[in-house]
Amino acid sequence: MATRLVQINMKARDDAALGGFWAAVLGWGISSEGPGVTNLEPEGFVYPDPVAVCIDLVASPEPKTVKNRVHVDLATTSAAHQAEVVARLKELGATPADVGQGDVPWTVLADPEGNEFCVLDPRPLLRDTGPIAAVVVDCADPRAMARFWGEAMDWTVHDVTDHDAVLRSAKSIGPYLRFCRTPDVKTVWNRVHLDVRPYPGDDPAAEAARLRALGAAAVDLGRSDIPWTVLADPEGNEFCLLAPG
Repeated sequence: MATRLVQINMKARDDAALGGFWAAVLGWGISSEGPGVTNLEPEGFVYPDPVAVCIDLVASPEPKTVKNRVHVDLATTSAAHQAEVVARLKELGATPADVGQGDVPWTVLADPEGNEFCVLDPRPLLRDTGPIAAVVVDCADPRAMARFWGEAMDWTVHDVTDHDAVLRSAKSIGPYLRFCRTPDVKTVWNRVHLDVRPYPGDDPAAEAARLRALGAAAVDLGRSDIPWTVLADPEGNEFCLLAPG
């Protein structure tokens, strides 16, 4: 048994408006599975496929109060392209953000609801990822996170150091998943979290039990009417185990 990272879930005060922003950023299509939910995926995409990690925006009245522990990094192909992307995103409504990054070659921005993201400097390793170069998760111990997520998913662990850990899909396509060491302490429910999905035919209850045995913790939402299971990784980051598919 194994899971795959299929999407990130982002809370939004206005899911349709924020979805429109991100669709324009990524050049992706917009759909909706119901009121208060906006789904983004590449045009012509057949879900699920590791070539892309999709985005689900879900309406929530809760305000953003702290820096997100999960964000996306956008890829660029040259210094000129990076400058063009930053300028275009500012025209779409992004604003500069200071998260203590200092003098770095990438640009940190925030979307119209304050969600931080990075426009990376050009890097040969990221030329084939698509517009999202990486999904980045803040953590205290990248090595421990690599151990858990490397066993939780069928994604391949690439580089692991005391400062970060990098995984990519088993097919070596699509964006990377990066765990980056940070001194910040998790204090609230993550506004952006990972959604993973088992393969067709897998038993979701058995998969949830396997993840708990690896170190995940159950998260009780006090609801029995949802078809997915909410868990937290060993550092308390919530994630959803979706139905197999």
